Amino acid sequence: MNFEQILKNIAKHVALEKDEIDYFTSLLTVKEVPKKKFLLQESEPCTTINYVHSGILRAYCHDKDFNECVVMFAVQDWWITDIHGFATGNPAIVNIEAIEDSVVFELQKKDLDKLYVKVPKFERVFRILMQNSYIREQLRTTQNLTLTAEERYVNFLSKYPHVYQRVPLKQIASYLGITPEFLSVIRKKKAE
Repeated sequence: MNFEQILKNIAKHVALEKDEIDYFTSLLTVKEVPKKKFLLQESEPCTTINYVHSGILRAYCHDKDFNECVVMFAVQDWWITDIHGFATGNPAIVNIEAIEDSVVFELQKKDLDKLYVKVPKFERVFRILMQNSYIREQLRTTQNLTLTAEERYVNFLSKYPHVYQRVPLKQIASYLGITPEFLSVIRKKKAE
């Protein structure tokens, strides 16, 4: 497997020596996740953080009526996990499912902890990833509380055009916190 893409992702934050690259890549496991198959399911232990090499995945949970609530999408060159379960050791609270045939590089928590000790530069990498994730989620929460559904839809199109074209509208509606029917009304209005 070619690790060039993930190494470019890491290089955005730190410069690695060859031995550090070799050690890091030795800890990665390549996993194929066929379309509609799960990388992780609610209540399972979450022991990996996953880099999306190809494909697209979604993380979602269920509301009290067992409706799916999409938390995030992850496309090529993004990272995905159930951060609550991964960080605390508690069971996963989200499902992670492939929307398309996908390939991920898994990094086990125990190996990440070893990586922090052996190559401390990775603490910076994952701190930045977690900060960016927190920023993205805080902005999303704020927008969900302050913007109209139409404004949230326009923001989604602007920010994630590469996701919009590859994800079913029902899942986009769930991500935006609206019904598919209401999304259809918004889309029709925008098309006029």
